[in-house]
Amino acid sequence: MDMKRIATLALAGALLLAGCSAPASDEQETTTGGQELREISVVLDWYPNALHAFLYDAIEKGYFEEEGLKVNIQFPSNANDAISLVAAGQAEIGLYYQQDVIMARANQDVPVKSIGAVVQGPLNIVLSLKDKNITSPDDLVGKTIGYAGTELSEALIRSIMANVGADSSDVTMIDVGFDLMSSMTTGNVDATIGCLVNHEVPQMEEEGFEVNYFELDDYGVPTYYEGVFLANDTMIEEEPEVLKGFLRACEKGFDDMQADPDGVLQILLDNQNEENFPLSQTVEQKSMATLLPMMETEDAPFLSQTAECWQENVDWLLSEGLIDEAPALDQLYVDLLSE
Repeated sequence: MDMKRIATLALAGALLLAGCSAPASDEQETTTGGQELREISVVLDWYPNALHAFLYDAIEKGYFEEEGLKVNIQFPSNANDAISLVAAGQAEIGLYYQQDVIMARANQDVPVKSIGAVVQGPLNIVLSLKDKNITSPDDLVGKTIGYAGTELSEALIRSIMANVGADSSDVTMIDVGFDLMSSMTTGNVDATIGCLVNHEVPQMEEEGFEVNYFELDDYGVPTYYEGVFLANDTMIEEEPEVLKGFLRACEKGFDDMQADPDGVLQILLDNQNEENFPLSQTVEQKSMATLLPMMETEDAPFLSQTAECWQENVDWLLSEGLIDEAPALDQLYVDLLSE
């Protein structure tokens, strides 16, 4: 959901000034069953949903404890908490978005790096009601597109329109804030960018709407990691073994998710944030079916990252004017599991 990106990265800068970039101290360690555990906080990108099921499985089945860790899941109160709290040393790990990480490092030198890719491709789509007959960027000419007011969404539309020989001036962009779905269902816009294929599509279908959508990387936008785990530079340098243990436990949780999706989904449902973000079992089942082949592919194991993917996105952001200089790739991600 592009609504997750509505807030700017200004908060990251403020926290960097106010906080310290060191990881949490030993005071956060706890003792369980005679084993001393390193307590770490993981800030999600949004409220718990199928994307996060492997984390809850790893907690439930003790995979983190096997690595000497006690993992506390934290929901974001602001759209950029996952990056700003990690940058400021107020959380050890965050789940955020690849292109935003590049912009944060390039434009503000926010001291975070990706330590693993959770989703190997984009979930963000251009979504519309089926009766609008919008199935490609060509069909957007003369139409209105709802979005959450971000420069990144504007750049994505520019890119896909240019890919089919059209111009961004051929469409009207309307900032609808949080109301991406309702702006379509009420007829205020013809399509939206910022909805996710694994969430809004099954949710709208469950509500009785027939929809069309198309994917951005079919039309000139580079394939990008929709979600990446972040840690700050100090944590990566001083406590890499903690991060490696976290990633190993996540891999075990994901293995369970592949082997028993319904069982792992039930663990998620038992731990949902029902007060703020109640989950539909059928929507999350469809979401998990969409996510599983995108979280690990034939060519890309779960949590793996490539220099090519990072470089392609740096180049694209440069071409769209969203960054002025290209950061070095070793400032953007680290491959801890191969070390």
